[in-house]
Amino acid sequence: MSASPHRYRSDDEDSARWIGFPFRDGDIVISTRSKSGTTWMQMICALLVLGTPELPASLTELSPWLDWLGEPRDEVYRRLATQPHRRFIKTHTPLDGVPLDPRVHYVVVARHPLDMAVSLYHQSGNLNRVRMAELTGQPVPTGPPRTRPSAREWLPSWVDHEVDPRAELDSLPGVLWHLGDAWARRHEPNVELVHYDDLRADLGAQMRRLADRWGVPVPAERWPTLVEAATFDRMRERADQLAPDMLGVLRDRRAFFRQGGSGQGRTLLDAAGLARYEERARALAPPDLLAWLHR
Repeated sequence: MSASPHRYRSDDEDSARWIGFPFRDGDIVISTRSKSGTTWMQMICALLVLGTPELPASLTELSPWLDWLGEPRDEVYRRLATQPHRRFIKTHTPLDGVPLDPRVHYVVVARHPLDMAVSLYHQSGNLNRVRMAELTGQPVPTGPPRTRPSAREWLPSWVDHEVDPRAELDSLPGVLWHLGDAWARRHEPNVELVHYDDLRADLGAQMRRLADRWGVPVPAERWPTLVEAATFDRMRERADQLAPDMLGVLRDRRAFFRQGGSGQGRTLLDAAGLARYEERARALAPPDLLAWLHR
């Protein structure tokens, strides 16, 4: 018998909401760190499952974030129960915090941690924290907003931050904990790892690989349309429908799709900062994972 899932909790998430979730055969669970390709993978799943760029509802409605406290658990369960198609569900919880069912497919998207951190920095400035507090029952922030350091000033402190990885999953230790757990499961038949840069390099090939792994039939004539709809530019154009903002937590939905590139994190660190990052990463993750992650 497998061990009980670890419980991950924060001000706006609780992985215990997965306990008792009635899975269906063929469900897809998308497990990513923040700003590592979550919405991109949700869109890929929507396109493969539904076979059309014309989505019947917003992406957030089709693929809810099950652990998020901003929406009642029973409402999320109800919405998923009424879906007639194959379901694809979002989580930022590592796989050791989600019930593992052999009928279910799990996909983990990995992004270079420095690029993820820079995107997270910019995302933080785009959040309506008053609205988030209202939705999750936290104290509403008061007073003037704090002055933030620049991304270049902030990134070295993110690299050096010592913390329990399971307590702060968006820290460097937390990112590598999440990916390390998935890496250790990569040979399991229902676990798939996807590298963000592979999506950027050959989106069509990655979509075909996932369709084959999940047994999703896609007519050949549909592929060009589906792949084009999953490109970053097309998704930015549809930000109102695709950004994860059903309840108004983003200040600017188009800004959610800010850039989507790779390499930006490394340009913000000098040689000493990069060496420090590499030292920290080596202490937190196995070398074969880092070789794959840092390509």
